[in-house]
Amino acid sequence: MIDTDELTKRNAGFADGGSFADLKLMPSGSLTVIGCVDPRVDPSDVLGLKLGEAAVIRNVGGRVTPETLRTLEMLSKVVQARTGGPRPGDVHYAVLHHTDCGITDLAAFPELLAGYFEVPAGDLPAEAVTDPVAAVRVDVDVLKQKLPTGVFVSGLVYDVATGLIDVVVPPARVEA
Repeated sequence: MIDTDELTKRNAGFADGGSFADLKLMPSGSLTVIGCVDPRVDPSDVLGLKLGEAAVIRNVGGRVTPETLRTLEMLSKVVQARTGGPRPGDVHYAVLHHTDCGITDLAAFPELLAGYFEVPAGDLPAEAVTDPVAAVRVDVDVLKQKLPTGVFVSGLVYDVATGLIDVVVPPARVEA
C-alpha cells in the first residue's frame, strides 16, 4: 500500500527538483486533454506532456459528459477571470480514449451509465460505450457542438498493449 508517509517522501523528492517553480495557472501549451482515470493511461506519460504544459480532465472512460462540459465552462471562467478574456492563441482540446477500458464493463449497468451521460437508458447505444474509436468520434462531435468557434478539437485512442496512440479525429477547428 502507498501510504501518506510514502507520499510525503515522494513529494519531498518532487519539491527538491523545483520543476514546479514559476508555473502559471494556464497551461503553456494551450492544450486540454480529456482522458480516462485508468492508471495505465496517464495523459502526461502517454503523450509526453511536461508539468504545466496542459490541463487534464480525467473521468471514467475519458468521456465528454454533461459534467465534463460544465467543468470546461468553469475552466473558461477561470481563464476569463485571470486574463480578462478568452485564452489567447490556438486552443486545442484532445479527447483521449483507450483500448481495454473498464467503462466497457459498465455496459451491464445501463441505468448507471444513463445517469453518467444524463440520457435515457434507451439512448445509450449512441454513446458507443464498448467501442473506443466510435466513442472518440461521439465525444469529438459533442465538443464541436458545444465549444466556441475557432478552437481545435481532436480525438485519440491509446492502445494499452502497444503503448501507441491512433489519431482517430485529426485536429480540426470548430466552425460556426
